[in-house]
Amino acid sequence: MGGEAGDDNKVKDTIDAVTGLVKAIPIYEDAIQPVAKQVGKSLETVGKAINVALAPVGALVWGYEKCQEFISTKVADRLKNVPPDDIITPKPNVAGPAIEALRYTGHEESLSDMYANLLAAAMDKNTADGAHPAFVEIIKQLTPDEAKLIAYFMRRQAFPIVSVRADNKEAGQGGYDVAVNVSLFGEKAGLALPDLVPSYLDNLSRLGLIDIRAVSYSDMTHYDELESSGKLASHKAEVELSDHIFHLVRGGVSVTNLGKQFGRVCVNRHQETPENPA
Repeated sequence: MGGEAGDDNKVKDTIDAVTGLVKAIPIYEDAIQPVAKQVGKSLETVGKAINVALAPVGALVWGYEKCQEFISTKVADRLKNVPPDDIITPKPNVAGPAIEALRYTGHEESLSDMYANLLAAAMDKNTADGAHPAFVEIIKQLTPDEAKLIAYFMRRQAFPIVSVRADNKEAGQGGYDVAVNVSLFGEKAGLALPDLVPSYLDNLSRLGLIDIRAVSYSDMTHYDELESSGKLASHKAEVELSDHIFHLVRGGVSVTNLGKQFGRVCVNRHQETPENPA
């Protein structure tokens, strides 16, 4: 019994040490002050309007108590199956920036889940080396929809995309892109703004998490659902009205090595990140 109590105390002490980092993060009480104080009385009316618009932002910024609650519940839950002797104090260059960033994105569940996974991985000696400091910056540059999308890409399946081109009828005369990287990802991943998926893909590629390939899958049946979904009908009509030839360029999305590591640590903790089909 005494050994179990000692293990529990060790876990609690380690989590308390992490929550103590929150105290080191400054809370700027004047962040949402009336703008009129800064711009002068001549802009008081506009300042009040801006202050009203910014007021809800202040309510979303987490303070010490909220961050402490998050770590002692959500992060602790992810460590519940880790042997107490394997729980370590995380590296400050991971835990510190993660907690600071959490203050501004904690209300977004899809993003806070990633921070919880990252912190838990950093506190487990078996996974701490994979908790890269860059992952904090990556999460900071994701929207909630993009967080859901990268989680979707952790599945073991093909991720087909197509681009629509309007080619001139005369060979060798070129053409133009009508729609680039059309997919069903938004619908399948349950995104709030599925029409923004092409931009999301650009951002995930910029962050080094995915590669957008212009080479088609060898199994062409991967494209059947997308090409019969109706998403391409309006583009085809547009091309035909312009007196051009409708041309599909098939490709796919693959997860990079960095993306797989990010997925193991921040998305599918303690699960193997699957490979993409060829």
